Amino acid sequence: MRAVVLSGGLTHDFPATTACLADLLDAQGVTADVHTDVESAFAALPGAALFVVNALRWTMTGATPDRYRVLADVEGRTVSPAAREALARHLAAGGGLLGMHTAAICFDDWPEWGDILGGAWVWGTSWHPQIGPEISVRPVEHAADEHALTADIDPFDLVDEVYSELDLRPDVEGLLTAVAPGTEGPARPLLWSREYGGGRVVYDALGHHPPSYEVPAHREIVRRAIRWTTGR
Repeated sequence: MRAVVLSGGLTHDFPATTACLADLLDAQGVTADVHTDVESAFAALPGAALFVVNALRWTMTGATPDRYRVLADVEGRTVSPAAREALARHLAAGGGLLGMHTAAICFDDWPEWGDILGGAWVWGTSWHPQIGPEISVRPVEHAADEHALTADIDPFDLVDEVYSELDLRPDVEGLLTAVAPGTEGPARPLLWSREYGGGRVVYDALGHHPPSYEVPAHREIVRRAIRWTTGR
């Protein structure tokens, strides 16, 4: 079984977090086929059981802050019509999608990406506090009892970011939540699952850096996400 992993981008140690994901995939009998080029990743989807997006790739234009917009000519990335069709075929064939952390920021010129993933970052609206303090992650009670990703998972603490004010689709129900440090709430959804276009989709907003993957509860959730999105 093979998983195509799109990795790379700015401001994060993607080689290190992708190595964490590759280890978790390998433990589930899934080989990680890692790509840092957007188009080559989508082109590699035929025959893959899973598409993992652990990357920060977007056009860097539009409402993007100036510090990124000046890099658009070098670092900016779009998604071709052929690549978009490749993902549609992947999902229609029952393939899975696992979006990690910055996946919600990716592909800002492709509105359906947010529909597929279940939510998207909106520059000027979405935000997160500086990473540093531990956050307390809580399974959503009504979901934890019935979903394979969070059943029997106890609350846990870790150092990671709490993405806030994402543009969530109406059917998204959080499986994990946390309150952003330095605020009084509300709790923000950090994990959800859904079906789209014939395939299973999981978005996990955690995973900023390797220590996030070292927390046993989070490792277990990612392991379950791999199994659920691949239909096992």
